[in-house]
Amino acid sequence: MTRDSERPADRVTRRKFLLTSGAIGAAGLAGCSGGGNDETDTPEPSGGGSSSDGSDGSSGDGSDGSSSDEETSGDSSSGGSNEPSLLTGEGSSTVYPIGNKGASYWNGNAPPSDGEYWGSNDSGSVPGWSEIETDMHLADYFASQYGFEATGERSNPPFRATIGLSHSGTGCEAVTGGLVDIGNSSGPITAELDWSEEEAQERVVDHVVGRDGQPIVVSSDIYDAGIDQLTAEQVRKIYQDEITNWSEIGGPDQEIFCIGRAVGSGTDTSFRLNMLGDAEAEMPGVDTRQGQNQGVAQLVRQNEGAIAYMALAFTGEAVRPIALEFDGTVYQTSKDAENTIFDSAYPLNRDLHMYTQITEETPSGTDMREGAFMRMFLTQFGQQVFVEDNNYIPLPTADIEAEMEKLPDTA
Repeated sequence: MTRDSERPADRVTRRKFLLTSGAIGAAGLAGCSGGGNDETDTPEPSGGGSSSDGSDGSSGDGSDGSSSDEETSGDSSSGGSNEPSLLTGEGSSTVYPIGNKGASYWNGNAPPSDGEYWGSNDSGSVPGWSEIETDMHLADYFASQYGFEATGERSNPPFRATIGLSHSGTGCEAVTGGLVDIGNSSGPITAELDWSEEEAQERVVDHVVGRDGQPIVVSSDIYDAGIDQLTAEQVRKIYQDEITNWSEIGGPDQEIFCIGRAVGSGTDTSFRLNMLGDAEAEMPGVDTRQGQNQGVAQLVRQNEGAIAYMALAFTGEAVRPIALEFDGTVYQTSKDAENTIFDSAYPLNRDLHMYTQITEETPSGTDMREGAFMRMFLTQFGQQVFVEDNNYIPLPTADIEAEMEKLPDTA
């Protein structure tokens, strides 16, 4: 992966990016459509799949979330091309709905006359449009702030973006190994890679794009039997194999089917840190583990007596989050509650990270492509469409301003 520190306006001609139909159909990459209900494994981003922008919604340009093909990467140092290279990312299934939807919108490069994905029309305007109000297409607008030349064409952004789906630890390893530009993680890289804070500050930049109020969920039979609230201590005892039947905590005479995320996932790391106090804490009560949030949701839907921890984006009627009591405070599942799991004060709340690598070529840790793409998420538009609409928690204004300071200066 090559990073250019010079301004792209000094070296970039108009973007002419060609995709084969096979690359567009690559599975597991950003923009691949999912079903937006409880019967599917991946929540559908609004605007994903077939869309009114005339594209198929795909942002995929390869099968593994990285760019190794010289022709598609457009890397000016590897193929003699002066076009900006494909922006790649992969990692956490928790962060994936945010990055996936963002890349899909980016690659669609909708015009300001759209109103559903970007801009406004007679039917309404995209959330946050009043803060922007530009006559440029979506990706053109953000990319031009870093010197990239606008194309003025739908489905033809100044450069394309693709986000692969794996795990937090994998994403952290991929970005620090130079395999991708952005490593998505729902756990801190210090815990994922066993780094010190000093090492993290020397090697990566931590871009926080939103927060997840990590819920505890139960299967519908348990919820319908009256288990809609537990204490943190009860949850700890379930995962440490001290409570094994729902009848022990006021539920039916049903053995508890305890589901965990795969070791190495950010969701697992964050749960152990926040609930058990140690990222390496033992959880002997776990009956099975799943690599991704999608798999956890499916297991909860398909099994009676189930309990699990997962990301908010994957909850629904068949995968019900429950209220949790911590030290006398009950955090409800309603966004309107005084104390809610949709708030930064919720003890299982965790940051959602997009890491970029500090290199000799990019000592600031974030190049112009990454800066343009990341800036899109740090707007009222981005926080509403990519974060809140995926059931995650938008960043407070002060945090957004702090995250903006991590980005390169605009042109």
